[in-house]
Amino acid sequence: MISVERILQFSSIPSEAPLIIQDCRPEPEWPTEGKIELQNIHIQYDPAAPMVLKGVTCTFPGRKKIGVVGRTGSGKSTLVQALFRVVEPLEGKILIDGVQISRIGLQDLRSKLGIIPQDPTLFLGTVRTNLDPLEQHTDKELWEVLKKCHLAEIVRQDPRLLDAPVAENGENWSVGQRQLVCLARLLLKKRRILVLDEATASIDTATDNLIQKTIREETSECTVITVAHRIPTVIDNDLVLVLDEGTIAEYDEPDRLLQNNTSSFSKLVSEFLSRSSPK
Repeated sequence: MISVERILQFSSIPSEAPLIIQDCRPEPEWPTEGKIELQNIHIQYDPAAPMVLKGVTCTFPGRKKIGVVGRTGSGKSTLVQALFRVVEPLEGKILIDGVQISRIGLQDLRSKLGIIPQDPTLFLGTVRTNLDPLEQHTDKELWEVLKKCHLAEIVRQDPRLLDAPVAENGENWSVGQRQLVCLARLLLKKRRILVLDEATASIDTATDNLIQKTIREETSECTVITVAHRIPTVIDNDLVLVLDEGTIAEYDEPDRLLQNNTSSFSKLVSEFLSRSSPK
């Protein structure tokens, strides 16, 4: 009986938008700048539930690093889901380099965005198949990204090199190493817009610093949106967006926000430091 109920539940889920809309396809090189405009975004997961994002309006300039912070339930992950159209706005629109993303197919949109989620995804196979499942890149390119992500020496420890096995869910790698593999996979695709959705929340500070260093060095031409769990992760970003209960509390350069001791960002930093300090 439960199986029948579950089948009925799944059958009633609305279908996603088409993968390709032939009459509205972006240029092959889109996006070139990586500018993201959020215009009056309202999002609600259920008609009976409260609004999660309430009229969010701001612009993420192209080729800049933007940190998104806020307390649990402030709408950070919902903002990311809206960018990938996992959830559609009830009102408002999102434009990337002037293209309204709701008018193009999901494949045309998602294939141009890169994301490292909080839980890194590795598949049963080899290092090679995890980095390049569609076999679109040369061994030289694979070694280059492994070196950039400080994984080359680890891979060389196994005589099978790129053909070294990866267990299901990457269980023979540490969580930090899995995140670095996901970062290498992302750099290999050379996306113009990258999203880190609390990607370093479950790893140690040293690996977090390593990932942030690699991102700074290798993504200078990209727009990078970092949804932060650790506040120091976004301290050196170009801009910081502070969300509070689905609205924008602040949006400015982090240094300017920190100069005001009463700002929401300053309070978040103080709370993080107090939690991190030894008892």
